[in-house]
Amino acid sequence: MTNIDTSNIENQETNIKPVIDAQGRSYATGKRKNAVARVWIKSGSGNLSINGKAINDYFSRPVLNMLVHQPLELTNKKMNVDTVITVSGGGLSGQAGAIRHGISKALSLLDPNLRSVLKSEGLLTRDSRIVERKKYGRRKARRRYQFSKR
Repeated sequence: MTNIDTSNIENQETNIKPVIDAQGRSYATGKRKNAVARVWIKSGSGNLSINGKAINDYFSRPVLNMLVHQPLELTNKKMNVDTVITVSGGGLSGQAGAIRHGISKALSLLDPNLRSVLKSEGLLTRDSRIVERKKYGRRKARRRYQFSKR
């Protein structure tokens, strides 16, 4: 049996360089249900725009606002980064989940040291649950037509 040097593995994690483009932004794609969010993050003053609108104009429900801000508050980057998001497909709940996933991925690319914090909270994992398809002979995916005895 060979001994594995764990110090080398830990050093590799800290030596990961951030993935930043020419404008100083990190890009990531987040997905949830049928929604797809494209997220650009760069250092700034805490501005967050979704499809050209402020977050309070786009998501009126406070639960969806909280969902979107979750990765930023967890990493204490809420007032340190500017975020530009374009999202399409699905409903508001799916879009909020896609944005949360995209922000988490972009933050981990912007600062690789945040990856362990985000991963421990499960924010980097894509929620793979989707709507079950409708089957023939059924009213919905599992709902049967009403039985009539007479």
